[in-house]
Amino acid sequence: MTRSILWRHLLVLTPLCLFGSHSFAAGQVADSVAPEASSGIQTKALTHAQDFMVASANPVASKAGYDVLKAGGSAIDALVAVQMMLGLVEPQSSGLGGGAFAVYYDAKKQKLTTFDGRETAPMAATPELFQDENGEPLSFYKAVVGGRSVGTPGTVKLMAELHERYGKMPWEDLLAPATELAQEGFIVSPRLAESIKGSAEYLSRYPETKAYFFNYDGTPRAAGSRLQNTPYYETLRLLAIYGADEFYTGRIAKDIISQVQGIADNPGLLSEQDLASYQIKERSPVCLPYKQFDVCGMGPPSSGALTVGQILGITQEFDLAKLGADSPEAWQIIGDASRLAFADRGRYMADTDYVPMPQGLLDKSYLAERAKLITPGKALETVTAGEPEWHHPIAQADDIAIEFPSTSHISIVDKEGNAVSVTTTIESGFGSTVMSNGFLLNNELTDFSFKSHQNGYPIANRLEPGKRPRSSMSPTIVMKDNKPYLVVGSPGGSRIIGYVAKTLIAHLEWGMDIQDAISLPNMLNRFGTYDLEKGTQAERFEKPLTKMGFKVLVRDLNSGIQGIIVEDKGLLGGADPRREGLVLGD
Repeated sequence: MTRSILWRHLLVLTPLCLFGSHSFAAGQVADSVAPEASSGIQTKALTHAQDFMVASANPVASKAGYDVLKAGGSAIDALVAVQMMLGLVEPQSSGLGGGAFAVYYDAKKQKLTTFDGRETAPMAATPELFQDENGEPLSFYKAVVGGRSVGTPGTVKLMAELHERYGKMPWEDLLAPATELAQEGFIVSPRLAESIKGSAEYLSRYPETKAYFFNYDGTPRAAGSRLQNTPYYETLRLLAIYGADEFYTGRIAKDIISQVQGIADNPGLLSEQDLASYQIKERSPVCLPYKQFDVCGMGPPSSGALTVGQILGITQEFDLAKLGADSPEAWQIIGDASRLAFADRGRYMADTDYVPMPQGLLDKSYLAERAKLITPGKALETVTAGEPEWHHPIAQADDIAIEFPSTSHISIVDKEGNAVSVTTTIESGFGSTVMSNGFLLNNELTDFSFKSHQNGYPIANRLEPGKRPRSSMSPTIVMKDNKPYLVVGSPGGSRIIGYVAKTLIAHLEWGMDIQDAISLPNMLNRFGTYDLEKGTQAERFEKPLTKMGFKVLVRDLNSGIQGIIVEDKGLLGGADPRREGLVLGD
């Protein structure tokens, strides 16, 4: 297939921009679907397919990935097309200016591995970057908005290196759908429109950002309007020709540095050398044995697989299957297990290229001892970090980093059996709000602890030159008989961990299909307050959990879970009804 024909083949996209609830036969695209609301929960049906499947946070992106798979592309080919499209149509959540983690199963080699495309701190940065002249932490938004919070982006290099290793189709063909749609203009979704409106103050601070997200009269771009992004078109065109080198050492790199360092009110430290020296790191997956499965994900600098693993390992000491999803006691156990896991996360988890970490965080005997702290029916009064096996322990203080709920997730399985789970982000909604070449730059450095020490002890997740900030992103592949069984993940800041754990428990313990497990109301507890999803059946647990001793807060919990089940007879997919995501397969 020639490139021009392939471009036209892939560009049947615009009508999908307004998709909301979906129930299709495999490979089908609905002719007329009501627009998705920007908030609230809709009904989404389980999607069936035989050969391949893609689930992403936006219908346009899912369609781009579907068409690549349909044309014979690999899971990684589809990933590249999806990510480039998400950077255009969902710029508030991920894009070229951010980073990502990938968990990948190579069917030919029968090997599971992970790739770290997390942003890095500039080499000129110091632990005091987010402190004032008195050594006190800056307010979050004073730190975020502007160049100070921008770390070295990793997404472009991650996509390029994965494609070089596992791609089948030409790189330039995979960029074509987003390239042409950027030039033609895409339809602003209700979710993007609402996000622009909600962040209007910060998006108005810098001229380039304001000009893109607002009309000439200063009003935010409205849902249903067409938005062109010529700079993004030019960026993708250059990447198609010159590859990732253009982003890290070429014209794009120079403009990124100019933007970051040139912000008058909050300049950053990112340099051309930081971009030129950036590296993707392949790391071994972190896995927890769970029933007949192995739940595998991304290790440090992500805290995702470790913390999800701890929650599952602790709750495995109780009979959650017998208690069931309607049991307040089951949710009390899950909530307290999560609190115990988050205590260890805050004390120990960070970039292990810079700080040591205990070896025993997922040890079965250690998790069993932690489980003994939980009394069914009564909330834990106090929670502290445990003392797992550690060959060379050092004293560390608990972290106080802030993570806001943004990000995006992609799950893909191709017809060869290759599978990839990718969580991708620019950190907070709209990142640093600084734009370069048609994309937003991340504010990932604010995932570091603003304090470097507490009570005289160092904080593991303190900022250091070249270090990767700790993340909660939890791209997960559940293995069964040494093959992928479930490909799943979610956005949501530090709540990602709870969203993924809930979905795994709902499916693996309570027997829900993947769509029902994703749709199950969110209930989670990280630091003591039990968050219950507003407007859902979760609210009925407020009184019993309060009676058990929890402080309970009913609030919006806007996950964005995408999941694919791999069975001998085919594939089953689910997308989060809280967002505009779509599953497509054939």
